[in-house]
Amino acid sequence: MSDLTQFVNDLKTKGCAIVRDVLPKEYIPRARRELMAAIEAESKLPYNNQKDFAMVMLCSLYGGTMLELFNIKKLNDHFNAAMGEGCTVYAYTSSSMPPNATNYSARIHVDCPRVIPGFITNMGATIALDDFTEENGATWFLPGSQERVDAPSEEEFYSKGQRFIAPAGSVWFFNARVWHAGGQNKTQQWRHALTINMGRPWMKQRLDIPRAMAQMDLSQQPECVLQKLGFLAQMPANYDEYYAAPEKRKYRQKAE
Repeated sequence: MSDLTQFVNDLKTKGCAIVRDVLPKEYIPRARRELMAAIEAESKLPYNNQKDFAMVMLCSLYGGTMLELFNIKKLNDHFNAAMGEGCTVYAYTSSSMPPNATNYSARIHVDCPRVIPGFITNMGATIALDDFTEENGATWFLPGSQERVDAPSEEEFYSKGQRFIAPAGSVWFFNARVWHAGGQNKTQQWRHALTINMGRPWMKQRLDIPRAMAQMDLSQQPECVLQKLGFLAQMPANYDEYYAAPEKRKYRQKAE
């Protein structure tokens, strides 16, 4: 079987898969620096609170590597293999653990409220910008729990669970219904990651990303970046947009 065939099979059976070397080596330190700057900027916002400390709510607003991420072929190939080429971002945040602390992800939880047996509505990706280790809070997950409605007990979860332990540049892809939890960072250094929740193109985004980014110059961005952020899945706002030539329409996704 090809790597992508095995990947899709793992998602169907285990609900998740760890893929190494997804990010180019030169991308990682740049993304880490830009994420740290974004965390600092968001810490000054009036909405920031202790619960969401160190979480960037919409990473794409910061441009640079945060947009470049969706031009990384290996990342897109895995999303598309599982969800179809038209899949778009539902949410795009960060998951950084401060030194000697944990974050909002520490509870045992899922990232999608609905269960449709045999069908993935949302797919998560935890994208490591640092090595994920037991010491710095590597994510816990319960394989095969994607169709389970009730949360497992802590005893079951931590006795049967596994961890996303992998080097920087790796990605833990998962059915958003898999029960998981962040660990505890017991080191003196930050542990950084980007997180994506990818949905079907006909689903509403958590934030209206195209509208949120309306003031940004995106003229040089490749279409694959705009597509994943939802710019090709916008509803027409008036008759002119509805009757526009196909290449100028706001909704011009491929049929899935």
